[in-house]
Amino acid sequence: MSRPSELELSPAPVARREPTTAASLAVALLKSEWTKLVSLRSTTWSLALFVLITIGFTTLFTWLTVEYWDNVDPVGQGQILADPARQILGTGFLLGQLAVCVLGVLVVTSEYASGTIRASLMAVPKRTPVLAAKSGVFVVVIFVVSEIAAFPAFFIGSALMHSRAPVSLGDPGVARAVIGAGLYLSLLGIMAIAIGTIVRHTAGAVTGIIGFVLVLAPLAQLLPGTVGRHIYAYLPSQAGSLITSPKQASTDLLSPWQGFGVAAIWTVLLISVAAWILRRRDA
Repeated sequence: MSRPSELELSPAPVARREPTTAASLAVALLKSEWTKLVSLRSTTWSLALFVLITIGFTTLFTWLTVEYWDNVDPVGQGQILADPARQILGTGFLLGQLAVCVLGVLVVTSEYASGTIRASLMAVPKRTPVLAAKSGVFVVVIFVVSEIAAFPAFFIGSALMHSRAPVSLGDPGVARAVIGAGLYLSLLGIMAIAIGTIVRHTAGAVTGIIGFVLVLAPLAQLLPGTVGRHIYAYLPSQAGSLITSPKQASTDLLSPWQGFGVAAIWTVLLISVAAWILRRRDA
């Protein structure tokens, strides 16, 4: 019997698997979350609706303010003259932020509804990086789209308002206020992701984020005295929206940047609770 050659006895070469580094994992997660976000049909519709609502209602309400200027009471006229940028950026974004809330919730709950969240969490057992990547991608998208809506809305509104209360982007604090609209909505998007992660069901999460952002503030205004004023001032929607104002009004307890800081603290608390629950709960 012939002896096997050395070549026949040598083991087949095995391909070496490169170790996964933190940087490569982060890049892979970001690419994955970007793909999932843009593949959602609701993403395109929600963002388009947000831009249309923001620009459309800003134009409508600014035109109505100018058209019926003589019907506005002297106190209201004085507030508009003192800070026309706040009037321009206020109503449109107040309604447009609903689209951001809904989309932020859907980014999470749509995965739970389809079951794809299990694959994501099996690939990254620590789970927190998945939530961080999801939030990071969503923040960038919301900020960019918000600025795409904010600058045209401001320019249209300022052109309509020029005959009554002229304002320009070069006025003190105005550019920061327009950019601040994107900053505030970015925080709002993270809050929506956090509540979507905590609740996991679309209807309940949408109700929760809308109630948390839009319902608590009017209810706090009903509270009497100084306590009610302070609770109202430190709610995330009221505090965060101050960054869209060029200057601090006499009735504001917080400055624009202080209000943004308060909203940021709310956001960190919510996303921290969401991360804790995500780690402890089954998908």
